[in-house]
Amino acid sequence: MSVFAKIKSLFRSGPARVDVEKRFQTYARLGQGSMSKVFRARDFLSGRTVALKILDIEKTAKLMARDFGGAKRPSEGEVAVTLKHPSVVVTYEFGMTTKNAMYLVMEFIEGVGFNFLIETKAPALQGKRIKYLIQSAEGLAYIHEQGYIHRDICPRNVMISQEGEAKLIDFGLAVPNKPEFRRPGNRTGTANYMAPELIKRMPTDERIDIYSFGIMAYETIVGRYPWKAADTMQMMREHMNTPPKDPRELREDVEEDLAKLLLRAMAVSPKMRLASMREFAAALKGLNRQDY
Repeated sequence: MSVFAKIKSLFRSGPARVDVEKRFQTYARLGQGSMSKVFRARDFLSGRTVALKILDIEKTAKLMARDFGGAKRPSEGEVAVTLKHPSVVVTYEFGMTTKNAMYLVMEFIEGVGFNFLIETKAPALQGKRIKYLIQSAEGLAYIHEQGYIHRDICPRNVMISQEGEAKLIDFGLAVPNKPEFRRPGNRTGTANYMAPELIKRMPTDERIDIYSFGIMAYETIVGRYPWKAADTMQMMREHMNTPPKDPRELREDVEEDLAKLLLRAMAVSPKMRLASMREFAAALKGLNRQDY
């Protein structure tokens, strides 16, 4: 079956094809990942400014064709359009373009990536680190409670709006939290945030997101990774055998309860991590700190 035939088969019963060049006026490109391009656009149909995401045809077909024991994997649009939470980007619709590409129409978030604030040590983070982490944790807890694993939690996939609200984005790697999708398989995600069981191609569940969130939280508080950044598979494996630096060694004002929370989230064994993202969010709220 050709790439185009695979894409068509995914949406036989879906919405009609859309000529995005006629329906939308695109302005600036908001971002580009390995599998998609995102544009700020004007939707002539609704009259609102949106984020228009166009997925790469061949890469999307390869992703959707991965074997999950015969189970049909939902597309990014099918997942995203069902999610309704203040800390999750709103997806208004999805479908196929007249050029055989998947598209998503999402709310336009006037703001910056969480990764930009962390990497530049932006003053805007001061006093708001815990707040942004709580919001992101609640958004991820909601996603888990809807029955999905995100599989690519990292600061790049969190937007901070001008109003100071964190929103999770990008559900291109998300899968249902069901046995057929938890089986050992391809390593997916962002290298520096991948859980040990994912690296070792072991069975996975929502706890890979908890691990990734733990690294993101550590980076948010401390300003750097718990280890040297990984750019090879060997370095990723070394992360599994090297305990993360205690955050108190890198930032002296980090209190014991916060340090223990971060280290627990990054435990090598999934059984030793927090039980859920809802627990993670509650623990962050319990810190009652506004000076980070």
